[in-house]
Amino acid sequence: MNLRLASQRLDDIAPDPEPDWSFDALVSELNALENKLDATSSTQPLHIHKTTSRLNLSHGKEIEKSKRFVLRAPEYETESEDEDDKALVVASTGKHFTCDDLYLSDSDDSDVDPAFEVQPYLMNKVGEVEGALIELTHEHQLRVTDEVRNKISALETALLNESQNSLSSLLRVEKYKETRQELDKKFDTQYQRQIAEALDNHLTAVQRDRELRSQIEERKIRNDAAYEEAKRKVALQEEKQQQEKAKAEAEAKHKAEEVKQAALEAERKAATEAKTKAAMEAEKRTAAEAERRAEKDLVENSKMVTSGVTLNTTSSLLNTEAKESGYVYRAAASALNIEHGRLQKLKELCDRNQAVRSSSNQDYTRHESHISRNIRQIRGIRDNVRSKASEIIKIFNDRQCPQTFSVEIFVKKVVSSCSSPASAPFAIAYVIVLITSQVPYVMDIFLAELHKACLYTVPKHMVYKKTIFQSQEAYFRSIGYREEDEKLESTEDYLKRLESYMKVYGALVQTEIPNIQNLHGLQEGWAWLARFLNSLPANQYTAVSLNAFLQVAGYALFRRYKSQFLKMLNIVSNNFLVDLKSRNVPESTKIVANIQAYIEDKMFLQVPEGKNLQSNTLSSAKEP
Repeated sequence: MNLRLASQRLDDIAPDPEPDWSFDALVSELNALENKLDATSSTQPLHIHKTTSRLNLSHGKEIEKSKRFVLRAPEYETESEDEDDKALVVASTGKHFTCDDLYLSDSDDSDVDPAFEVQPYLMNKVGEVEGALIELTHEHQLRVTDEVRNKISALETALLNESQNSLSSLLRVEKYKETRQELDKKFDTQYQRQIAEALDNHLTAVQRDRELRSQIEERKIRNDAAYEEAKRKVALQEEKQQQEKAKAEAEAKHKAEEVKQAALEAERKAATEAKTKAAMEAEKRTAAEAERRAEKDLVENSKMVTSGVTLNTTSSLLNTEAKESGYVYRAAASALNIEHGRLQKLKELCDRNQAVRSSSNQDYTRHESHISRNIRQIRGIRDNVRSKASEIIKIFNDRQCPQTFSVEIFVKKVVSSCSSPASAPFAIAYVIVLITSQVPYVMDIFLAELHKACLYTVPKHMVYKKTIFQSQEAYFRSIGYREEDEKLESTEDYLKRLESYMKVYGALVQTEIPNIQNLHGLQEGWAWLARFLNSLPANQYTAVSLNAFLQVAGYALFRRYKSQFLKMLNIVSNNFLVDLKSRNVPESTKIVANIQAYIEDKMFLQVPEGKNLQSNTLSSAKEP
């Protein structure tokens, strides 16, 4: 049997001798094969004979060959294992495998280490089956080795590819991260820009809406003022027509009576007519004289200011002493008449309200608190004063509360708030002008209440006479000193309150609002100044009043009257201040210095503080 026949497979293991194996690899594979055979073979166990001899192979020596095929495998003893040396020699001649003795040359030219010298025998002889098994085992070991190597190579390749893929993935992740960060930055910048644009658009829209509302409110106020003015004109025209009609009827009736009496009393006609004509002429002369005297002061003031004539405050021609309720006042007759008319209107309104209160149990506390709250919230801001004026007008028009009640409460609360030096006189005056433009009679009621609180707004001065007043305290009470806990306030506190009242009055006469008529405008301020210089004496009270009025209204008076106002200031400097200095009152020194500094420094050229109402809380805009 040849070698092909001897290499038949046994248990799926084919022998494939490999003479070029290393000894360590051969030992390792043999151990693995033995372990596998021990574990799987149960019917006919195969044994591999172990040898204890070592084979020392010599380079350059030839082994004699016999008639049989000889397979040699040197056995080595490893230091790490205790197993015997293993050798496998497979020889095949026909149907049998034999191992002959090895021939090793004893030449001295061998380079092999003495430890590998040839032993007297290589391995024990084995049978044919065992040789085939060895070859099959060797072939299986080669195949397993190749598979292991291929798997290791595949694993290394897969590990390398996985490493490269991981590195590539990391690079892609880093690149994606950087790209994402850049995109986030761009998106953040774009989002911030959008927010800024949206905020800007919102603020612009809010500002535009505020301006639109302000324009609508102003247009509404102008329309309401125009409507009220038209109503007032129509009412005046109707009243005038009624008066003319009544006058015509009265004249017709009078003529009819005269004709009737002339027919009935023909005999006494001449004497009766003569007496009647004389009486009528006397009455007409008396009335005309009274009217001329009432207007005399203002006419003479204008003439004297225009011609530059110096006023004499002690002259009986320019001063009028009037007795009222037992007191003696220094004032112009026209001013007293106007004051009397205003006080009469206030008295009638209060009497009417008192009659309603006594006949009705309705409580108007809510309206009073509402008015008080609006007055306390008045500030020097244009939108604020317009809104407060609108709120108060709404209260006046509320049908749940009579308008006379609301007006009485309003004037009393406003005058009470004017007594504080911290009040805003220009803002209060602005509100009063807006309200009186739609409810005109409120102006006279307010001025009457202001005259009661401060007689120098008339202007008039109460003369101190011992025959009238039992003591100076009684006189102080009469001119407006307050009393708390049966003790009069100090003169300093009284003068501060007096100054506050005069500033509000000065702010009222100089307040001008476009398309709205001020019923007590700048011409009334000019008349007040003329009456003041003509009639009132120079003392501490009148000096404080004059200084407060000039500080607030002097700027507007100069713009309107120019050189005539300067002549008025010359009269103040040359007459009023000289007379005040001659009295040698230490308390008047400071106020004299203030008035003199106002004139010399031309402070009337400067806009008074607070005159220009602010458009909002951050910026201010001038009133036309």
